Amino acid sequence: MLLACPKHMEYGPCGGVEFDGTCEVAPHRCVFLDLPTVRWHGIASAEPPGHSDPVPAAPVSSGAIEMRELMAARPIVVADFPARALDARSIEECAGILAGSVDAVLAGDAGSARVQFPPAYRASLVQAAGLQVWTGLNCRDRNRVAMEGELAALAHVGVAGVHCVTGDHTNTGQRPDATPVFDLDSTEAASLARANGHLVSVAEAPATPPVERRPDRLLEKFRAGAEVCFVNHAGGAAPVAAFVARAQDLGAAMAFIPCIPIVVDRESAELLRTFTTLVLPEGYLERILAAGDPFTEGIAAAVELGLEMLEIDGVAGVNLSGGAGPGREAWFAEALATISRGLVPAQHPSDRPEWST
Repeated sequence: MLLACPKHMEYGPCGGVEFDGTCEVAPHRCVFLDLPTVRWHGIASAEPPGHSDPVPAAPVSSGAIEMRELMAARPIVVADFPARALDARSIEECAGILAGSVDAVLAGDAGSARVQFPPAYRASLVQAAGLQVWTGLNCRDRNRVAMEGELAALAHVGVAGVHCVTGDHTNTGQRPDATPVFDLDSTEAASLARANGHLVSVAEAPATPPVERRPDRLLEKFRAGAEVCFVNHAGGAAPVAAFVARAQDLGAAMAFIPCIPIVVDRESAELLRTFTTLVLPEGYLERILAAGDPFTEGIAAAVELGLEMLEIDGVAGVNLSGGAGPGREAWFAEALATISRGLVPAQHPSDRPEWST
């Protein structure tokens, strides 16, 4: 399957399978759909040869220790980080807005901005503003040696978590001229990150084919070392609850963080629509975009859905998922901060919006 899959995955399928079963970057059917779920059996060639100057043991990230303690105490709110890529001033501004309102930001990459600061450097910029980082690490742009270096740096920076994704293919997004790497996939990366001292998360897409095998695939990620699952948009609280229950029944003893779609204007709605196999609650977008004040209505809708998600057994928090149009990053960060204050009122009792009661 390594040769047949455009991403060279061993533990597929990824979340990029279209609703009709075709690959997101090739015209053929996903090669994993007709195969049994691949069981975790380790990373090929994971043991390096002996070296005269062996590397020191990986430190445990201080942020991982703190985040595990926080998740054991109360639900958390993680927000997608809306700052402009390669813009230190935007990173500082958005981090300052979100600090004290969300527990961490999920800082990965996006199709609209393939080129980013290196993960550990960006994490250091964000954390300098007093905001904890849950770093997204993809397998598209770096081989396992580069990933090991980033993971070591992230542990020293003290990030809250590392979110391991296989990554979008370079044939999608803004840089089709770049050669994809895909030395590892998300399952193998999760094992590597756990061995390097991190709280490890992965993603799973309950509404993406093969729907019936998504919980089984998540179980293998759990066996590889993942502790947290970010649940992609699946159509609302009921489908997420069913997915979580099935994964738990199979033995995936993980914390689950469902994604909450954040729509506060037409640009943020259009960005969400670019997500592969996006499934939103019925009428969600229409309700917001038809409102006289989409910003206020979008915040209210996100809080309502987030509170429903937090009632699901096994859910340890929510991820505020989405992004802003160019030039509106700080404005979008303000929306994320307001939503978070409505979701965890115990943290901000005086700021709880009236519509969140």
